[in-house]
Amino acid sequence: MNVEPTVQSRLLEVAGVDAELARLAHRRGHLPEQAEVDRLEAERVSRKDAAVAVEIAIDDLDRDIRKLEGEVDAVRKRGDRDRSLLQGGSVGAKQLTELEHELGSLERRQGLLEGELLEVMERREATQADHSHAGAQLSKAEDELIDAQRRRDDALADVDSAIQARTGNRDELVAGLPDDLLAVYEKQRASRGIGAALLQARRCGACRIELDRGEIARISATPADEVVRCPECGAILVRTKESGL
Repeated sequence: MNVEPTVQSRLLEVAGVDAELARLAHRRGHLPEQAEVDRLEAERVSRKDAAVAVEIAIDDLDRDIRKLEGEVDAVRKRGDRDRSLLQGGSVGAKQLTELEHELGSLERRQGLLEGELLEVMERREATQADHSHAGAQLSKAEDELIDAQRRRDDALADVDSAIQARTGNRDELVAGLPDDLLAVYEKQRASRGIGAALLQARRCGACRIELDRGEIARISATPADEVVRCPECGAILVRTKESGL
């Protein structure tokens, strides 16, 4: 393939733009701002789970409190009934003894239940404090996540703007290139990452391998308008004054 040297040299500009676009694409996929968003999203989920766990604990304690309050109320009513019977004086001696015994048992039972109820209510109060703390921590995590997402979006916008600008530059550069030359360049770039590079002294600018003297002699003997490629990586080698041929 024969292409004017000045046209071949434009491939270096295209390759430079492509290298920058590759760097921008890599940066876009590895933004530290995105990593921070991911970290904070995981933290928010963790704090949300913690808040939900505390809410479940509070619900369980509330159920225990209602159950104990019901039992205390039932024991108190039974005690009140027994005392009313005792005070009424209408029961026999045997029933009187049984009522007094039952009343003593009920009073002890009520004392135990009220003690247990007090303990559960204290635990509920402490758990409520945990719930308030968990809620505050969740709100903080959500606020931090919103800020991080804003910074991430700003960073993405900057990268996308740079990509758009460089893509426009590339379109201008490739507009005047021969189709067959551009096809070879694109195929090579797709397979090896770099389509064209400067031959500087004896080194390929794409694979950085130094060519042997025989290969350099062959390239030197090749007409300037003939497209040559690196025997190692296949990249189009653009010859300039820096090639020293």
